[in-house]
Amino acid sequence: MKDIQRASAPDADQSAPEHLRPRGSNQTGMRQFNERVVLQAIRLHGSLPKAELARITKLSAQTVSLIIDRLSQDALVHKLAPLRGKVGQPSVPIALNPDGALSIGVKIGRRSLDILLLDFVGTVRMRASLTYLFPEPEAVFIAIATQVQLMKAQLGPDLAHRLQGIGVAAPLSLSSWQHLLGIEPGQATSWDGVDIAARMTQDNGLPVQLAKDTTAACVAELVSGRGRSIKSFLYMFIDTFIGGGLVIDSHLHAGLHGNAGAIGSMPMGLAHQDQTVPAQMLSSASLRSLEALFEQAALAPGAAYDERALQVPWEQYSELWLEQAAAGIAMTINNATCLLDLEGIIIDGSFCRAMLERLMQRTEAAMDRYDWEGIARPTALAGTIGSDARALGGALLPLYANFAPDHDLFLKL
Repeated sequence: MKDIQRASAPDADQSAPEHLRPRGSNQTGMRQFNERVVLQAIRLHGSLPKAELARITKLSAQTVSLIIDRLSQDALVHKLAPLRGKVGQPSVPIALNPDGALSIGVKIGRRSLDILLLDFVGTVRMRASLTYLFPEPEAVFIAIATQVQLMKAQLGPDLAHRLQGIGVAAPLSLSSWQHLLGIEPGQATSWDGVDIAARMTQDNGLPVQLAKDTTAACVAELVSGRGRSIKSFLYMFIDTFIGGGLVIDSHLHAGLHGNAGAIGSMPMGLAHQDQTVPAQMLSSASLRSLEALFEQAALAPGAAYDERALQVPWEQYSELWLEQAAAGIAMTINNATCLLDLEGIIIDGSFCRAMLERLMQRTEAAMDRYDWEGIARPTALAGTIGSDARALGGALLPLYANFAPDHDLFLKL
């Protein structure tokens, strides 16, 4: 089972419960937009009393009070215990209700399938995973439908009714880089023409939104990780293949064809008439390259994705990979900074956290070998989400579509 291509999402208005239908658009009016603003304030700042919400949102105290009453009736927020000990009436913090809305995130990867159930405060309630050598379409859809039904059953009818939809993170095309994956052309092209959103909507009865896998991972970091404090950054996610995303002024920039931040296609040298085409960064800085090193040494290639990568006998080959990956990443950072004047670089991946730490160290050393005169060297930071980033980013899509005030944050894909 494996990667997939982009598809359009059905109209969420037709599937979501009446009291949870999309809020805050121009069509639904200012009242619903203000509700979204209040929800977003609570999401960003945590539980707050009404007076503090009024100050942050610049809405009147009366308006905030009315909004909180409506959101409480819809079970999207609830009141916490009063805060005592100050002069005057005790203030009552308002918090998001974890059960208020839920969504499912699905990552279809080249080596694995991940499915997460996310609640309204961003906690992963349930998860399921499946590994494979390549994702066969029918097997993937059956596995997803089975897990979605299990999640609905465990939630029960009341909470299952609050599911907002499914967000899918998948590569734009499975038919590319067949030689690197070592698969037959017929396997890759089995995804051609597959309408993933339509098939999953039919199978599961929920609205589906689809995003490129590394774009979804960038969404997770933007909303739940370091992206909350960095306005402009290049995001890199290292999995079977390396990819990325670009955030400018706190908004995800997809580009004309949805390929902004596609660092895997970055050439690793100059092209000359009398030489072969230079290799792409994807060939040296992806975990598929590390798998190949393990395979050549008759070692289990799956160790590239877990703690074994830094254990004997895998470690010596991981060290070789770290050096070549860091060299490519550092060159990409230098080139990107010349074009975009970035504030930071965020690097994450599907490997263990110790492997990420070593990669960050090697990347900093490789960046030292470049001349930064004339540009400001950006800060390179480790991502905070890890292997869940793509599925988590997918799960955030339905929640933000229905409850965030800013549609351009990352849904303009």
